[in-house]
Amino acid sequence: MRLDKFLGDHNIGTRKQIKEYVKNGRCSVNGNPVLKADIHIDENSDEISFDGKVLSYSKNHYYMLNKPVGVVSATFDKKQETVIDILKDENVKGLNPCGRLDIDTEGLLLLTDDGELIHRLLSPKKHVDKTYEVHISHELSDDDIKLLEEGVDIGDKNDDGSKKLTLPSKISFKEGSERDETGNPVILLTIHEGRFHQVKRMLEAVGNEVLFLKRLSMGSLLLDPELKPGEYRELTAEEKRALNIK
Repeated sequence: MRLDKFLGDHNIGTRKQIKEYVKNGRCSVNGNPVLKADIHIDENSDEISFDGKVLSYSKNHYYMLNKPVGVVSATFDKKQETVIDILKDENVKGLNPCGRLDIDTEGLLLLTDDGELIHRLLSPKKHVDKTYEVHISHELSDDDIKLLEEGVDIGDKNDDGSKKLTLPSKISFKEGSERDETGNPVILLTIHEGRFHQVKRMLEAVGNEVLFLKRLSMGSLLLDPELKPGEYRELTAEEKRALNIK
């Protein structure tokens, strides 16, 4: 692996910045100062230090993507662009989306080759919070909100054939942004499951319609507001710690 790639994986800076940092003597390999960022190192055996701090190599990769509308949450598709296609320049094998967003939904999507983390975040037993910005066709009544928050019938069945209501959810409103540019109401909906088309079906169950859907968070991971649709970045050390990534 090239030294600049290794340092970039640790969010030290852009490739241009890293080149300058190394040129200024801020990096060493096995205790020896290096001045060129394009040298090759063994990330598994060489000791890399930056500003005196030893950097350990992570075998897994973690990317936050603001998924755009029109892209499918899959690793491969014959007809549609996939979220993996967006990250093709990273040349990382084994990446998978952690969960799925519908093709017409945008927002937070974690892409990683860490299977244990994917299982932990998606396990039905964990009930990981997921918050969405939802633009709807008309205002919710108090009864609608009560139904959605207590659990609503979206047509699913339990093993015994009884109705399988959604788990309790939370509805809130964006301060100062309760309507979008076209005048449609905007709500924030937090759910704890990942059923097929769940948000859309929940709103349909109370006679409403989802006009636009964007995921804002998943567990402790919040969508970076600086990321435009189609943009991505690696998770920060702080974000990894919050997800208990070792």
